[in-house]
Amino acid sequence: MRGLARVPTVRVGRRFCTCALILILMAIGASRSASQAAQSTAQPEGANAAAPVVLDRVVAVVNNHAILLSDVQDEIRLSVLDPGRAGEGQLTEQHALEELISRALIEQQIRQEDLRAIEPSQQEVDSRLEELRRQLPACIRQNCATDAGWKAFLRSHGLTAERVEAYARYRVEILRFIEERFRQGIQISQQQIEDYYHKTLLPQYAPGELVPPLDQVASRIQEILLEQQVNVLFDSWLDNLRQQGDVEVIDPSLAPALEHPKAPGDSVGGDG
Repeated sequence: MRGLARVPTVRVGRRFCTCALILILMAIGASRSASQAAQSTAQPEGANAAAPVVLDRVVAVVNNHAILLSDVQDEIRLSVLDPGRAGEGQLTEQHALEELISRALIEQQIRQEDLRAIEPSQQEVDSRLEELRRQLPACIRQNCATDAGWKAFLRSHGLTAERVEAYARYRVEILRFIEERFRQGIQISQQQIEDYYHKTLLPQYAPGELVPPLDQVASRIQEILLEQQVNVLFDSWLDNLRQQGDVEVIDPSLAPALEHPKAPGDSVGGDG
């Protein structure tokens, strides 16, 4: 699922707390670099030189929580789990950062409200992973239903089973949070579910591919349509969070996409 809602425009700048955080991270990176350089020096003569060390860097700060360039790159890799991106190409760094800012604001609010009741069980997470492996169009092509196919899929996209499980856990948690906070009063009709299935889901599959029947994906489609309907409420809620908090984009090259973001939705077949 893409970012759950539009992220408001954020300012580009540096405050004292941000600078201090950056200096700490730079110091950590410099220490690691020095250590690696020492190890390289200790290598036997004639050994291959170590590859250049690329230091991580802060690209944004959300209420003193640093978002690193490596986080953005990780989000781009995970975007393969979003079937709604079919035909849209690779997720850009700007939109990946947009989704990470949304996530940070949401997670901070969940922790602040101590909403332990929405924490998913391992069984729920396992169920979502199984659904992803069986229904994600990209996964079907690589036969992810088998262990060998799943491992090959993860390897080809630079992912690990542990990272995907953590991502699936977050997706389940967010869906439960939305249900608790925003769903009251919103009804999804059977006709809406059928329209999404025929007009949005089916076109994602190539001719001849095994398509999941409507009854197997109806509940997932209902979740997607729910999220689309609560986007307006969610946007307002995020706007309020931003006004109460502090969101800064440190890297100016990543800021423009946040000024006119597209309200994201979600797709059936997996967790994007």
